[in-house]
Amino acid sequence: MRSSDKSFPSVAQAALLLLASYLFQYLVSVLLYDCRSILGLGEEQVAVLALVLSNGLLVALLTQVLGISYRHLLHPSPSSPVLTLVLLVPPLLLTLPLLLRLDDVLISALQQVLPLSNWEQQAFASMLAPTVPALVAGCLLAPLFEEMMFRGILLAGFLRRYPRGQAIAYSALFFGAAHLNLYQFFLAFLLGLMLGWLYERSRSLLPCIALHAAVNASAMATSAQAEPNLASGSWPLALAAGAAGALALYALLGRKHRKESIDP
Repeated sequence: MRSSDKSFPSVAQAALLLLASYLFQYLVSVLLYDCRSILGLGEEQVAVLALVLSNGLLVALLTQVLGISYRHLLHPSPSSPVLTLVLLVPPLLLTLPLLLRLDDVLISALQQVLPLSNWEQQAFASMLAPTVPALVAGCLLAPLFEEMMFRGILLAGFLRRYPRGQAIAYSALFFGAAHLNLYQFFLAFLLGLMLGWLYERSRSLLPCIALHAAVNASAMATSAQAEPNLASGSWPLALAAGAAGALALYALLGRKHRKESIDP
């Protein structure tokens, strides 16, 4: 155990927060339901927007209760926010093609065991439809609010309670569970591990938000293509770019364990 048992949240408290987010999501979805035609949203897009807004409401409430400023939540590191972005975003983007290809393999394997129904296929297509509200929710609001919630609050608290590997795994597990379906759980869990490591080393949500937004934007762009399957010939390039990005990140963040405080 890293420090006092009074650090917030524990795993049990995080589970209660997740339940609270589901309640907020239901209440927001009820409020948005009658606005579907005005906003031009399908039912699945309303569900995504409700999830995003519920996380935003919960983050706003927690920052007030815990006395955390948004500045500290977004970038508790003493390093320059601009320098952090300049140094970390390029290698993170290099890993993106490999992440997307690994996700394709994972989803394809999962569908061999549990094929998507027609309703599920339509639901995912609606969820990723490139409408303006969906783009704003998926590529801007979701990365911001979800990173503030799952890395800025949950993981930051876990790092004060548990060994860092355990803390990162817990936060990734909650991040996956929050998506409420098996197909998104695995990518969210794996992405959560990477984002958790990135936050633990950089002590900044800014590169986490950038990577999260890039993954969501790429998923929407791929879904909008006439032939969304990625070509197998691009694997060597994806592997080379991913390796280069990973080596650069290790050179910047992996050689020493950072010990900066993240207490509010």
